[in-house]
Amino acid sequence: MKVYWLEQSEADVPAENDWLSPNEAVCLEGMRFAKRRTDWRLGRWTAKRALSVCLDVPAHPQVFKKIDIRPAASGAPEVFFANRPSKVTISLSHRDGVAACAVALPGAEIGCDLEVVEPRSDAFVADYFTSEEQALVARLSAEGRARLLALLWSAKESALKALHAGLRLDTRCVIVNPFAAPFDLNGWSPLEVRYTGGVVFQGWWQLAGNILRTVVASPAPDSPIPITLPYHFFDSASQCA
Repeated sequence: MKVYWLEQSEADVPAENDWLSPNEAVCLEGMRFAKRRTDWRLGRWTAKRALSVCLDVPAHPQVFKKIDIRPAASGAPEVFFANRPSKVTISLSHRDGVAACAVALPGAEIGCDLEVVEPRSDAFVADYFTSEEQALVARLSAEGRARLLALLWSAKESALKALHAGLRLDTRCVIVNPFAAPFDLNGWSPLEVRYTGGVVFQGWWQLAGNILRTVVASPAPDSPIPITLPYHFFDSASQCA
């Protein structure tokens, strides 16, 4: 299964809100905290930029207003275009001024996540990881430990999103296996996440700079395909065939 990937930063987001749907504008108005507003706008902007390419519609504020990203009962984002369900499935994540949107075929179970590689406490490891994951971490140096913990945590977050559960489930119910396999041409490496409820997700991870990215899905996804945005904001060019 093809998965398309786009990242944007806070600097990419317009100052105006004329690209939000009416529902989204109401939602934004109800947010009290500036960081929450900033992160939410960044996620919506990143999704609409990705969707304009994958749905082959103009990247124009008046068209973006017709793209409405609504939370399902589970909290997962659902895409509507002109008040009709769209023929895509998406997952969103944001961290430290960067947002990612993964786009897949309709009906796919998909989750993506961004994490910063940073030191984490022994208590964090004990509380959120299985004994086999803790054993993997224990073998590594401090630098390798921070990187592996970011990978394991990010993959868990992605899997819990794909399950439409988020952190309402115990993070130890999803067990991450990062394969020791070579990178593909886009710098992604494979991983697998087993849910104790019986589902197995295949996925990919990538580290660039201090940001670690993961995406998991069912059916099994090919490595993410980067979306190339048109040079001009008001253009469009479908790449998601």
